[in-house]
Amino acid sequence: MLLCLSFDHRGCSFPLLERLTGRTREITEALTAAPDIEGVVVLSTCNRFEVYAQAPRDTSAELVEQISRTAGVPASSLSMAADVEVDHRAAEHLFAVASGLKSAVVGEEEIAGQVRRAHVEARERGTVTHHLERLFQTATRTSRTVKHRTEIHSQGRSLVRLALRLAEIRVPSWEDARILLIGTGAYAGATVAALRSRGAERISVHSPSGRAAGYAERHELTAVDPGELRAALDAADVIIACSRTEEPLLSEADFAQADDAAPDRGGAEPEASRSPRLLIDLGMPRNIDPAVARIDGIELLDLETIAKHAPITELGTEHEALEIVHDAAVEFGASQAERDTLPVLLALRGHVNAILEEELCRARRGDDVDDSTSADVEAALRRLTGRLLHAPTTRIRSLGREGRASEASDALSALFGLESADRG
Repeated sequence: MLLCLSFDHRGCSFPLLERLTGRTREITEALTAAPDIEGVVVLSTCNRFEVYAQAPRDTSAELVEQISRTAGVPASSLSMAADVEVDHRAAEHLFAVASGLKSAVVGEEEIAGQVRRAHVEARERGTVTHHLERLFQTATRTSRTVKHRTEIHSQGRSLVRLALRLAEIRVPSWEDARILLIGTGAYAGATVAALRSRGAERISVHSPSGRAAGYAERHELTAVDPGELRAALDAADVIIACSRTEEPLLSEADFAQADDAAPDRGGAEPEASRSPRLLIDLGMPRNIDPAVARIDGIELLDLETIAKHAPITELGTEHEALEIVHDAAVEFGASQAERDTLPVLLALRGHVNAILEEELCRARRGDDVDDSTSADVEAALRRLTGRLLHAPTTRIRSLGREGRASEASDALSALFGLESADRG
């Protein structure tokens, strides 16, 4: 059974979502070790936390209890916030997520890469079953189909672009703005591209994990070393934080100390005449402590605010994308159902081929048949066997796609007295 446990921005408070995403590693380890879980993939993004698991039965209640204990959140709160989907509906949900149809900004492009990374990380941990592997591969293919056949990923659909659109009224000139990017992860590349499309040129980057120099060289930015961070915070007009972290990277103290430490701004305007500094927090959990917004001269734009300003979807385009997702989920379910008939097919082919080999052995023992005749007879018998098996093989697969694999198994038992592997 395929299970999906979903917490997202629509049904889950941001503090709860932040708590879950901040404990992603611990929750993943706990679920991996849980009994009755054959495989698990955890997807953690800026506006959702989801668990995809394969289990022999519906273990969603146990998953909630395990997450509750690990994250320190009451199970009742998690149960109320969680959406649970199984089998076909779980697959359709993932395909819609990967295609950007469940994002705060419908059509968000970054989510497809986040789904792929979750898949790769689970594969590296060894927690991906064959069924989950096919599920996530199909999700990636579906997201590409949606992108190529619809306009859902058109200009302006990105969460990053929406954040910058909301920031435009606060930034007099992108060309002159001094911008500090904190983080080199999933959103960093999209942020740099969106900034440059607006004419921004004075972009520097700091990486809490120490990757700033390499990232800056690849993207033609200015790297900010840890010892230069406070001065860079003080000099920047716009600070965009998009790093993966469990605790806020920036607090009130960082800005107060930065102001005290850099009385000479190197050409920056005096504090009294300077426009408010804009902080954009794209992190989940938060990269910037909300208390920073209390400092005079600072404005904070975070994910919760950005999500509230997400544009109305283009109904025609979204409908077309949803149809693609639905068709992909139907085909995935049918394909999986067809695979469920494999034990029946193996039993039938094994039975018939065993009879064939017995007859061939008997024929080879005969002394009155020369080698060339024997080879011709064997080839003819194998062709005959293949043709005889073709029709029942095709029919069994069709029954599987229709969800009637049990009928094929019953027929095998009734006609040949055989039991397929899945029935012992």
